[in-house]
Amino acid sequence: MSEIEFHFDFGSPNAYLAHRVIPEIERRTGVRFRYVPILLGGVFKATGNRSPAEAFRDIPSKRAFMELETRRFLTRHGITDFRRNPHFPVNTLTLMRGAVAARHEGCFERYVEVVFHNMWSEPKKMDEPEVIRSVLADNGLDAKRLLELAQSPEVKQELAHNTEASVARGTFGSPTFFVGEEIFFGKDQLRDVEEEVLRRRG
Repeated sequence: MSEIEFHFDFGSPNAYLAHRVIPEIERRTGVRFRYVPILLGGVFKATGNRSPAEAFRDIPSKRAFMELETRRFLTRHGITDFRRNPHFPVNTLTLMRGAVAARHEGCFERYVEVVFHNMWSEPKKMDEPEVIRSVLADNGLDAKRLLELAQSPEVKQELAHNTEASVARGTFGSPTFFVGEEIFFGKDQLRDVEEEVLRRRG
C-alpha cells in the first residue's frame, strides 16, 4: 500500500482539517495521500446529499455537537489557526478547476496550500474572481495562466470526470478517502484510514 486517495473540495472545512492532519499520517506510515479534486456541488446534486450546515440547520443540538467535535479535533492535533469563513458557503467551481489546472502546471501542492489557507485560516471570499486572482498572485503563482487554463474544455472535463468517478465509487461528500477500494468518510475516520493501511501491511 503506497498511496491513499483523498477526494476533496476546498469548500469543506473538514477537508481542510483533514489536510492539516495528513502530513502526520504520512510521516508515521510512509504512505502518501494523492489529492483528487472533486466538485462538492456536483457530488451533492448526484447523490441528493446536502451540506451539514444546511441539513442540520434546524437541529440545534446536532449543530452544537458538531462544533464540539471540531474543537476536540483542533485540540487533539494542535491546530490553532482554523477560522470559520464568514462568506460560507463559497462557490468553489473556479477553485476546483484551478486545482486541476495547477496539477497540469506542476504547482499543485503550492496551489492547494494557498487556497486552503485563504479559505480556512485567513478566510476570504474565494468565489470572487479578483480575490482569487489576487491571492494566487500574492503567493507567487501564475494567476493569469491558472485561471485561463481553468476555463479550458480539457480542465472542465477532467474535474467533471473526477467527480462522476468518485460518486460512482460511493462518494457522497468531502473529505472522502479510499484505501484501495475501501471507502472512508470524514476527518475523524483518518484514524481508521491509518489503521487500515497498517492492517494491509500485516
